Amino acid sequence: MGRGRVQLKRIENKINRQVTFSKRRSGLLKKANEISILCDADVGLIVFSTKGKLFEYATDSCMERILERYERHSYSERQLKEPNLESPASWSLEHAKLKARMEVLQRNQRHYMGEDLDNLGMKELQNLEHQLDVSLKHIRTRKNQVMNESISELQKKDKALREQNNLLAKKIKEREKDMAGRSAWEQQNNYDLNSCFDQAPIMTSLNIRRCRRK
Repeated sequence: MGRGRVQLKRIENKINRQVTFSKRRSGLLKKANEISILCDADVGLIVFSTKGKLFEYATDSCMERILERYERHSYSERQLKEPNLESPASWSLEHAKLKARMEVLQRNQRHYMGEDLDNLGMKELQNLEHQLDVSLKHIRTRKNQVMNESISELQKKDKALREQNNLLAKKIKEREKDMAGRSAWEQQNNYDLNSCFDQAPIMTSLNIRRCRRK
C-alpha cells in the first residue's frame, strides 16, 4: 500500500521549525549547486529566514550578474505583456525591484569591505572569499597589463629620443666639419693675398731698374 500524501502546513513548534528550516535550506542550496554543475545552468537562489537572515546561492558566486540577467529578461517580458508602462502599478513594481537590488548591492559592498560578516555562514564566507580572490586576480592581471603597456611606451619614447640625439649629433659633426673646411679655405685665401701684396714692391723695383738701363 502506498504512502499517503503528506499535507504541508506551518510547523507550530518554534524549535522544530528552525531545525526543519536549517535542513531544508541546506538541501535546497545543495540542489541548486547540483543543477548548476550538472546542467551548466545559471542559478540564483535567495532565501530569507523568519528573522530576516539572508541565505543565497549564485553560480560562480556572482548574484549581481544573475539579477541583471533576470531584470533584462523580466523587462523584455513586460514589454510584450504590458504595453502600458506608465501606470502607477508598473512604477511601484519597478521601484520595489530597484530597491531590492540596491539593498543587495549595498549588502555585497559591505561584505567586500569586510563589514557585516557576523550573519554569514561557512558556505557564504567561502563564496565571498572565492569571489574576492577572483576579483583580486583580475585586478592584478589588469595592473600587470597597465605596467607592461607603460614600460613599452617608455621604451618607445627612449628609443625615439636616442634616435633624435644621434641625428642631432650627426648634424653637429657635419656642421663642425663644414665650418672647419671654410676656415681652412679662408686662411688659404688670406695667405695668397698676403703673398701677392709682398711681391708687388719687388716687381715694381725691377721694372724701374729695367727702364733706367734702357
